[in-house]
Amino acid sequence: MSTAADSATHRRAEPVPAAPAPSRARLQTVLLAVGIALAAVNLRPVVTSLGPLLDDVRADLGMSAGVAGLLTAVPSLCFALFGLAAPALARRIGPIAVVAAGMGAITLGVLARSYAGGTTVFLLLTAVALAGVAVSNVLLPVVVKRWFPHRVGPMIGLYSMALSVGTSLAAAATVPLTAEMGGSWRAGLGIWSLLAAAALVLWAVVALLRRDRSGGGRPAAGEGRTAAEPSGPIVRSRTAWALAVFLGLQATSAYATMGWLPKIYQDAGVSDGASGVLLAVVMAVSVPASFVLPSLAARRGDQQLFVVVLGICGIAGYTGLAFAAGTASWLWACLVGLSMCAFPLALTMIGLRARTPGGVARLSAFSQCVGYLISIPGPIAVGAVYQATGSWYLPLGLLAALLVPQMVFGALAGRPRHIEDELPRVPATA
Repeated sequence: MSTAADSATHRRAEPVPAAPAPSRARLQTVLLAVGIALAAVNLRPVVTSLGPLLDDVRADLGMSAGVAGLLTAVPSLCFALFGLAAPALARRIGPIAVVAAGMGAITLGVLARSYAGGTTVFLLLTAVALAGVAVSNVLLPVVVKRWFPHRVGPMIGLYSMALSVGTSLAAAATVPLTAEMGGSWRAGLGIWSLLAAAALVLWAVVALLRRDRSGGGRPAAGEGRTAAEPSGPIVRSRTAWALAVFLGLQATSAYATMGWLPKIYQDAGVSDGASGVLLAVVMAVSVPASFVLPSLAARRGDQQLFVVVLGICGIAGYTGLAFAAGTASWLWACLVGLSMCAFPLALTMIGLRARTPGGVARLSAFSQCVGYLISIPGPIAVGAVYQATGSWYLPLGLLAALLVPQMVFGALAGRPRHIEDELPRVPATA
């Protein structure tokens, strides 16, 4: 009897296996935060590394001017189409596993297209990489909401800043890297697969540590298992539509600016080199602002003030470009760069306008997919108006005018409400 009692006492005195859990949890949290940043860095080089080398790619592959022009619309189309599949995939295997697969698609697509022998294969492999970008675009806000529920602002800020860094880095470094590697566009595009491969390895490790299966693993702290998930069609949510239109108008301005800003400056007498630097200024301004803005926005119940301030910056910037692009050039670049911070603001609102990760997934997919579809005609229309008029007054006036409805829909999306309150709900199963 005493032996059994002593044995029981000894067993109770043994160290419990759960003791190292806090350290492991901290490690997983740090790895996931680094993974979010590294994934975000990889979401734009697929596109921005191609622009500086497009002439070389066209010449080598025999790509027509029409197909080359189509490439400007392919990213938005792929983001919209492939992003729709992200929520269903996340429910089946978990958001972390899907993002890891997205990093794999980016790695494969970017590397393989650098060996493409024809235009069709090049386009298909670019679409593979963009599919990885699309699902990651949609699900990274979901990962933030689920595993960082009380740090949505700072984590969206980290994500947005890293995305801006990746955009600027690929645009600025692709040509010098290509020159260092012998001048081949294949090496210049393929080198970015290494960055994607690093993200893939890290996300694979995170997925293994989290054992992200069947809905994405453990719920975040404070996320109840009986939380009601939105079950009605999300098209019935006014907030979702407002956010989608806001995102679409923002993307219209962003893609038109990135595509045409150097030409606007050059037509005003600014040198080719200086115009490229000014485009880099637009991107660089958004790096620190993208980090700070989401945290500030998340502290407020609504984000309407930020929507209006960014819209006014954009109107002032485009007006200055229209009438005095060659004068105070840096000022207009900074103002336009600030207006483009509407994107991280929209990402923040995606995380705030839904209570549950499931709601964030549906809202992210809907708003980004619809928004990217809305943005497709914008840059094409700006170019068409410029060709028809021979000046930038009307195209820049169009971009400035679009900021008015952007502010209206952004203010609607920025109201303190949740899509769960606008849709029928059913209790989630345990």
